[in-house]
Amino acid sequence: MQQASPTAIARILDANLNRAREGLRTVEEWCRFALENRELAEECKQLRQALAPWHQDDLRAARDTSNDVGTQLTHAQEALRTDVRALLQANLCRVEEALRVLEEYGKLRDPAMGACCKHLRYRVYALESGLLGSKLVQRLQQCSLYLVTSPQENLLATVEAALQGGLKLVQYRDKDTEDRLRWQRAKNLRELCRQYEVLFLVNDRVDLALAVDADGVHLGQQDLPIAVARQLLGPDKIIGRSTTNPEEMVKAIAEGADYIGVGPVYATPTKAGKKPAGLEYVQYAATNSLVPWFAIGGIDGENLGEVMEAGATQVAIVRAIMEATNPTQATAQLLTELSRINP
Repeated sequence: MQQASPTAIARILDANLNRAREGLRTVEEWCRFALENRELAEECKQLRQALAPWHQDDLRAARDTSNDVGTQLTHAQEALRTDVRALLQANLCRVEEALRVLEEYGKLRDPAMGACCKHLRYRVYALESGLLGSKLVQRLQQCSLYLVTSPQENLLATVEAALQGGLKLVQYRDKDTEDRLRWQRAKNLRELCRQYEVLFLVNDRVDLALAVDADGVHLGQQDLPIAVARQLLGPDKIIGRSTTNPEEMVKAIAEGADYIGVGPVYATPTKAGKKPAGLEYVQYAATNSLVPWFAIGGIDGENLGEVMEAGATQVAIVRAIMEATNPTQATAQLLTELSRINP
């Protein structure tokens, strides 16, 4: 294997820094002038500025455009943009590919450069989801309260009572019921959620989610890989993943989760024998998660305040609603509390 010269490495880094920054600027202009979305435009700008310090003079000096064999390489697809979405998708892919190259070759120059570009690549994945994500994912981002059901005889009535309290997101979770009954209950819940125009997800079972046309699925660590679930469900459905620590968070985001569960925050019979992740993981998620996340596990009206103080703006609830004497009132109270940080 021929040893790469410092000049070759510099040219690779220079070309991909240019590519990433140009792609980000193309996306930024749309966010700024067409969408007039300050948040997305600012994220593009911050990503460009995070790359700028690595684009140093010696890399620019290594540039040799006239002798670059790649300038003559092209593909018919590069001349075709069917609509703005295709334009944005192409430029986001360009940025992601460039960051991957920078991550790998940057390690040869400075390990910190590789680490930085890896983190930026995850941020671009999140930017892509926010900009091009399905309408379902965009709706999920607006949901501060997430009801995860538990099996009970009055399941439908309890969920409807919660919906009457303002709930906008429901997950059907039932580990042990036989499939025919589980399908019927999921079907009934799906119809109820359609009546109230709220999102409906199914826990674990991609087949069941498909059977009732759910809005998506929530997967545990031992369930199907996200890529497989995405292939089965299609690009527009929501896919969530449970995580209990930073390593699982990073993996879930890299695999394409639309959102993650963060917990269990407290000990809960729903996760019997599972050591609580604690508020420390909530604090970590608040600082580091690049996708929407819901704190979950033993959360109720008594401890919700400290979960919010740790950084949670979205929470998933089981017993505090499913076992409430008045699920409508319990839901409304939780939403009121969450509205302090989600006005």
